Amino acid sequence: MKRLRCDQTPAWAALHLCFEANGKTFDLREAFAADPQRFEAFSQQAPHVFADLSKNLIDAPSQALLLDLAGQCGLLQHRDAMFAGALINSTEQRAVMHFLLRNPALAQAERAADATKNIATELTQVHATLNAMLAYADQVRADAAITDIVNIGIGGSDLGPQMAVLALSEFATTGKRFHFVSNVDGHELAGVLAQCQPHSTLFLIASKTFTTTETMTNAHSAKDWFEAQGGQDIGRHFAALTTNVAAANAFGIHTTFGFWDWVGGRYSLWSAIGLPIALAVGSDGFRELLAGAHAMDEHFRTAALEENLPVRLGLLDVWYRNFHGFTSRSIAPYSSALRRLPAYLQQLEMESNGKRVDADGNTLPFDTSPVLWGEPGTNGQHAYFQMLHQGTSIIPVEFVAVKTAAHDLPGHHDKLLANVLAQAQALMLGKLDAGGHRHFPGNRPSTFLLLDELTPASLGALIALQEHRVFVSGALWGINSFDQWGVELGKVLAKDMEARLHSGDAAGLDGSSAGLLQRICTK
Repeated sequence: MKRLRCDQTPAWAALHLCFEANGKTFDLREAFAADPQRFEAFSQQAPHVFADLSKNLIDAPSQALLLDLAGQCGLLQHRDAMFAGALINSTEQRAVMHFLLRNPALAQAERAADATKNIATELTQVHATLNAMLAYADQVRADAAITDIVNIGIGGSDLGPQMAVLALSEFATTGKRFHFVSNVDGHELAGVLAQCQPHSTLFLIASKTFTTTETMTNAHSAKDWFEAQGGQDIGRHFAALTTNVAAANAFGIHTTFGFWDWVGGRYSLWSAIGLPIALAVGSDGFRELLAGAHAMDEHFRTAALEENLPVRLGLLDVWYRNFHGFTSRSIAPYSSALRRLPAYLQQLEMESNGKRVDADGNTLPFDTSPVLWGEPGTNGQHAYFQMLHQGTSIIPVEFVAVKTAAHDLPGHHDKLLANVLAQAQALMLGKLDAGGHRHFPGNRPSTFLLLDELTPASLGALIALQEHRVFVSGALWGINSFDQWGVELGKVLAKDMEARLHSGDAAGLDGSSAGLLQRICTK
């Protein structure tokens, strides 16, 4: 089905009129004063996640028009096409089925109305791989001789697993340390190797093709270190998460777990790429992670648009980006365990929706992905919150908080929760000061996502929520959210530049590149 791009719909024009009439002067303080039920109207419970949207610059008429926009753009049909296994990644002619990775065994296959024969076959393979991976994970967890696990990967093969392992540290096995190496900068790998011994280290090489430059450079250096330090039995101390079994075998690896071309890197932590997570929290914990994500999948797949949290968040993103003109969103997780969530969400959203052309290759006349950035609270309050409160740019903030702490240190969690509540309140209310320097303009929007506890299930739901939210805004913008051609050009040029670093040949380069090359090459 051909989608209608957002700017080609009647709702788009109506939204512009709505923004000019009311949106640009909308005041949250007035909205709360006028509507005592605003919190109830603009908040909702989704699987494992409660969301308060009431401190956003939105009202019932603008929300209704945004829902009209979703309908006119064919959002429901595009969503259903994804869940049916259609080739919605049009530039690569691939299905987008990461949701299958967290689908309970046979659940999809037994729904004949929703499952094609192809999906049922894929799901059988998914669970065969999942069972084998989790059996291996439990075997390694029980092996006291392995004390260090080093994941070598980059992009989606690093950001997702690293974020999740840190987030679920309270559920992690004891007696094992987890390390993540992604950067081709050798200082990172050297720093990890200095903490390890070859006889007690397991290396996981995460590369779909087993050709990724950064990953394979680090993998070969790790192998060289292992052998130089007297390590024996590469087959026991190295495993590969790859589809290129032959290349892994040639490397000396015989334990491999694969995945499928319908799994994009930034959506792959649910696959074999999530082995570090399974090693940390065990097979039961990993299945709980999948179950939480599946619950959010079902919410996205079945809930009415007006009660569908990923839809409401995605529509809000479009409202802010294309009507208010907000250029970024700050992610503020008030949980130290979620400290890598902003980096993970950067890739998820900016690699998915950082596109300048639509799915047909036409240049877009409007903006797409905002810049995502942030730090955990309360650290961010002592760094960049000054700008959030008093800067010249309005930056929507997304707070993530956890109701119940996993520790028993008295007083800490109350102070943490008090701070996140106060920051959201202060951004909205502001403070009048005639002197100027102490004036807080207020009316600065924020979203508040609340988990009862940070568990494998709630983390899975939170991540799936963000995945589907990105799908929604990308669908309305008419772009392909599942390719990433923008990462290719730099890789190609880097190969040429690496050769020039050895030869010193700057011929044919632009003036700046030539000058930098010569300066670097000069001894």
